[in-house]
Amino acid sequence: MNADVGEGAGYDDQIMPFISWCNVACGVHAGDDEEIKKTINLAMQNDVKIGAHPSYPDRENFGRVSMEFSHNDLVKTLTDQILKVKKFTEEAGAKLHHVKPHGALYNDAVKNKGVARAIVDSIKNIDKSLLIISPKDSVISYFYKDDFEIKHEVFADRNYNDDLTLVSRSEVGSVIENPEKVFNHVWKMISEEKVKTIGGEEVDVFFDTICVHGDNPKSVEILKYIYKELTAENYVLK
Repeated sequence: MNADVGEGAGYDDQIMPFISWCNVACGVHAGDDEEIKKTINLAMQNDVKIGAHPSYPDRENFGRVSMEFSHNDLVKTLTDQILKVKKFTEEAGAKLHHVKPHGALYNDAVKNKGVARAIVDSIKNIDKSLLIISPKDSVISYFYKDDFEIKHEVFADRNYNDDLTLVSRSEVGSVIENPEKVFNHVWKMISEEKVKTIGGEEVDVFFDTICVHGDNPKSVEILKYIYKELTAENYVLK
């Protein structure tokens, strides 16, 4: 399990005991230097792997709106963001584990080769051993699988369209908040390797990690419920 944290939602200390990896906001869509440091310390206290969660620099829209950048400018902002989390992580005595793009950047990189290349180039600038978290059927997964170790991700608390894109947050039902419904969503992925889409289709999925959004108001309840149910099924989650 992984979660997006360091975004000031106020749940991070309750989330950390139930996840294995965390994605720390880099201060441009949410958070700041002090929030990053605090989140890193929380992760270390809970033996959680630390990742950078870079975004389009857009606090007003929480990084959830696509933006246009030249390749060099996008590489620069992403490099700066990842380096900041890496620096604070190493100063705290830990090691940066992965990079997971945030919001619109994540979604754009699924199909946009230019955005995907900017993300990859920024990581090449820093450390090619960093894992990249991305959906399976993404540009990064297709074109850069020989250059990086890529971990494929699905979302516990988001509904999917029939083409496995996430339902837009502007649509009703895009976010799942009921813990039992989230678990049923997750259990189908784990036990059948399928996801039931918003259109009622059952589509094959392949994944290494499952995300719960740290800004979901029900994130703590969701993670506790998933942890309890999967532990009962003899899954080890930490």
